Amino acid sequence: MPLSGAKGGVTCDPKTLSVSELERLTRRYTAEIAPLLGPERDIPEPDLYTSEREMAWMLDTLSMHAHGRYMATAVTGKPLLLGGSPGRDLASGRGAFFIATEVIKSLGSSVADATVAIQGFGNAGTSFARFISEAGARVIAVSDSSGGVFSERGLDIPSLIEHKRSTGSVRNFPGADNISNEDVLTLRCDLLVPAAIENQITEENAGLVKARAVLEIANGPTTLEADRILHERNILVVPDILANAGGMAASYFEWVQGHRAYSWGAEHLDKLLYHFMSRAYQTVQAACERENTDLRTAAYSVALDRVATAARARGLYA
Repeated sequence: MPLSGAKGGVTCDPKTLSVSELERLTRRYTAEIAPLLGPERDIPEPDLYTSEREMAWMLDTLSMHAHGRYMATAVTGKPLLLGGSPGRDLASGRGAFFIATEVIKSLGSSVADATVAIQGFGNAGTSFARFISEAGARVIAVSDSSGGVFSERGLDIPSLIEHKRSTGSVRNFPGADNISNEDVLTLRCDLLVPAAIENQITEENAGLVKARAVLEIANGPTTLEADRILHERNILVVPDILANAGGMAASYFEWVQGHRAYSWGAEHLDKLLYHFMSRAYQTVQAACERENTDLRTAAYSVALDRVATAARARGLYA
């Protein structure tokens, strides 16, 4: 996808900042990196602690730097009335859900019989929990930055979402036991979903993971050493570049719509996302079986092969 692949941000605790401070911070950051950005260059999308509000500020700042020209395709994840895409805010969780259904099927189970533990209850973790529970899975544990909750019977996800909205945390949810973030990672379940921050499954705790599969919605939640341990223990790991690609795919769809000045609508976009994620999983799974390797290595090999094939097709300009 022609959207680059960089990461960037500002080191701060946004929870301690006022809206005015966040806006000034976002606009100044955007102004500093503006020479790197543009509809055909590097195109920002929301990530940790950012939403359509911050993307609107970035869009406005970039448009001002473009000498008064409105640059709708310079930013994705923006509000609908500014040219955003319906369902973009749920796309990371939705895409991960599509992958999860394929993974659970490969384990010889059905979604309706699956148990799930989720570390991280931000945008992606929340939307994934909603989709997987609506499909019949039993979400037995969820955590956020303050800690987690556990119920063997399964958590009522809509009620838990409302509980977090009203209290600011998932902890002390009625009918559930409080546990730590670390505890969530070692629960016995079919699917463990790290959806928080990087380096959560490490060499120290990888041997304690009891899940049948790990679905990485967070970026880099499993260290290289832990990845080897999980592979040796026959625990399937779906890498982040595959599992959380839904947000990037939706950003691409939004970018295309922006160039066309037209919106396909939520239902059509959901179908596009399903086909995109399903095809990606099937491609990586086929490479995994063909090369007799793990999914992460297979995903990297697919990506690198595309780059190499494209380079060979273009030839060498000497």
